[in-house]
Amino acid sequence: MIRPRRSLLFMPGSNARALEKARLLHADGIILDLEDSVAPDAKGVARVQVAQAIAAKGFGKREVLVRINSLDSPWWIDDLGMAAKAKPDGILVPKVSSVADLTAIADRLSDINADIALRVWIMIETARSVLHAEELAAQSHDSEMRLAGFVFGPNDLSLETRIRMLPGRATMLPMITHCMLAARAHGLAFLDGPYSDIANIEGFAHECAQSRDLGFDGKTLIHPGQIDACNATFTPPAADVDYARKIIAAFERPENANRGAIQLDGRMVERLHAEIARKTIAIADAIETMGH
Repeated sequence: MIRPRRSLLFMPGSNARALEKARLLHADGIILDLEDSVAPDAKGVARVQVAQAIAAKGFGKREVLVRINSLDSPWWIDDLGMAAKAKPDGILVPKVSSVADLTAIADRLSDINADIALRVWIMIETARSVLHAEELAAQSHDSEMRLAGFVFGPNDLSLETRIRMLPGRATMLPMITHCMLAARAHGLAFLDGPYSDIANIEGFAHECAQSRDLGFDGKTLIHPGQIDACNATFTPPAADVDYARKIIAAFERPENANRGAIQLDGRMVERLHAEIARKTIAIADAIETMGH
C-alpha cells in the first residue's frame, strides 16, 4: 500500500516535551531532528532522547525519520550508529551532493549491520545536489544504497547560490522541476521543504497548493499549526476519488475490456486515466487508514 506523506513535521531532538507531543499530532510523519534545530552542545543529549523516543514507540502509523548531521560534521557517525540501533523507518541526511556521499552512508550502515529495512532519504540543498539530481536518484536501483526519496531544502540552496526565496518561488522553479523529473524517472518519493513564515497562513496555503501542483508527495513542516492545512491540500478531494472509482468501474465492464479509450460523462477517457485513477484511490485509501 502507498504510504501517505502529506505532512512530515520536524521536531527538535533536544526538546523532550516536543518529542512527547509528536505522538499526538496528525502529521503523516515525524522527523526527529539532530541537525539544524539542535545546538552543538546539545547534540549528545538529543541523540539519547531521540533513541529513547523511538524505543518508547507510540507513534502509531506515522512514518518516523531521524535527520542526522551532515557528513562534514563530527557527529554523523554517532548519529548513524544510534539510528541503526533504534530502527526508525529511515534516516534523512542533509547536504548530500554526490554518489560518493551516498556510498559513504551505505558503507557505514553495512559496517554496523544496520537492518536492511532502514531507508535513506537525502536533502537536496546544495548546488551540486541539484546538478547531480539524476545521478543521485539513479542510485535507488542499488539496494545497498537504501535510497527512498529526496527532500527539497530551499534555505540552504538560497544561502549557497544567492538565489532569493521570493513569494511564489519563481526563482526556484527550474531547480524544483529538474529534481522532480530526476526523482520520478527513478521512482523516488519527493517532499517539499518547509515554509518558514509560520504567521503567514495565506502564504503557507498558497505554497502547499503549489507543492501539490508541482508533483510533490507532501511537505516538510516546522510548526504543528501547519499540519491540518497541509493535510487538507494533499488529500484528494472526495469528488476526485468518486470519479476515479467511476473510471475504474467503466473500464472493468466487459464491453470495454479491449478498448483503449471510452466516453464517460461526455469526456474521452483513456487507459492512462485509469492508471491515474488507481493512484488517486490508493492514496485516498492509505490516508483513510491513517485515521486523521
